Amino acid sequence: MHLIETKNLVYEYPGSVSAISGLNFIAPRNSRIAVIGSNGAGKSTLFRHFNGILKPSSGTVFVRGEPISKDNLREVRKFVGVVFQNADDQIFAPTVREDVGFGPTNLGLPPEMVEHRVNEALHMLRITDLADRVPHHLSGGEKKRVAIAGVIAMEPQVLVLDEPTAGLDPQGVEDLIAFINTLSKKYGMTIISATHDLSLLPLIADYVYVMNKGAFVTQGSVMEIFDQQDLLRSVRLEVPVIPRLFYSLKKEGYAIPMALTYDEAYTALTSAVHKVE
Repeated sequence: MHLIETKNLVYEYPGSVSAISGLNFIAPRNSRIAVIGSNGAGKSTLFRHFNGILKPSSGTVFVRGEPISKDNLREVRKFVGVVFQNADDQIFAPTVREDVGFGPTNLGLPPEMVEHRVNEALHMLRITDLADRVPHHLSGGEKKRVAIAGVIAMEPQVLVLDEPTAGLDPQGVEDLIAFINTLSKKYGMTIISATHDLSLLPLIADYVYVMNKGAFVTQGSVMEIFDQQDLLRSVRLEVPVIPRLFYSLKKEGYAIPMALTYDEAYTALTSAVHKVE
């Protein structure tokens, strides 16, 4: 049984404007999945189906093997947490502490349990010092952490992140990626991320769906996706410079192991230099 699955998912905006068409998607337990595509590909629309924010025009969304319905919507939203691209879309309480506690409170948890979950989430995101601040006076990176903390406090099993690094500085991106991977490795949480920044893929995903004009055009491991450079270019995406360089070296006949990240590239190139010496 998959944690999330869609079958022939179709969504049309009013006026019969197609947003996504015939999507079949699977998120197994304890997986890291990325959905990539240029702006307007349909990633956000897809993600809003995962916890019932949007209702399909046709097709079905399954969570833990059960189709989403009015009867189980509350449980679905406890199980699947969605963090929007724009943190302002989900931050509204007078203080950070109240905002993070909104979800657990709405679950009907006793006050002491709500307080515990809020403190845990603030600690995990390293924003305890912001607890009494007004959210809308925070920086973009701080707001992003507050939004994630509010979802984490619900203790979901699936965390859905729409463009999670948008608006973050390089250190903020590095910190967020480390945190996301901790959730996956330490807590067994399934992480689903949308991005158009392909350089993030080796760091945040083990399996990738490529989306264009509301449809999946291919899917596979990060290596398999990067191996389809012509297809990616056709949907306005570009393989990052490091794997592109190593594909070119391989094409020229150099016997150097493939590298997707800076660390892998450094190891492969220094090893090759030492062999020459």
